[in-house]
Amino acid sequence: MAIHPSIIDLKTPDKTAALARAVAARLHPGDVILLQGGIGAGKTHFARALIQSLLTEPEDVPSPTFTLVQVYDGKTAEIWHSDLYRLSNPDEAVELGLEDAFESAICLVEWPDRLGELTPANALSLSFEVTGEETRRVAFDWSDDKWDSKLEGIAA
Repeated sequence: MAIHPSIIDLKTPDKTAALARAVAARLHPGDVILLQGGIGAGKTHFARALIQSLLTEPEDVPSPTFTLVQVYDGKTAEIWHSDLYRLSNPDEAVELGLEDAFESAICLVEWPDRLGELTPANALSLSFEVTGEETRRVAFDWSDDKWDSKLEGIAA
């Protein structure tokens, strides 16, 4: 499988949220998005907008930094949002139930480098970079061909 990188510049936080909603509309159970980038790069802002657009009822979407995982009832599937920053070993991700969630839920994983060999091969990777006070750049990378059609018109 070929890797298909794409880069999008986001001029405002609203543009980041709009991109998240566009991606969310194309997600299905078993889709995993890996969110990479430093602290303050926009990962949680993107995740929050994506999750809120998929919820059956509006609710607050806090960062899972301290809880490690937040689970939401989405319109078509459970949505798992995890922040693995505080993990020191991939075995801790197994204890959280992430392996099963990767199969049955829509999953957003911040700090995916903590997954090690548990990283799903079919995941979409988004790398966020701060480019200005409110501007961000996001690089999309994927190797599973399913993302070609899912991202058509967005990042393909």
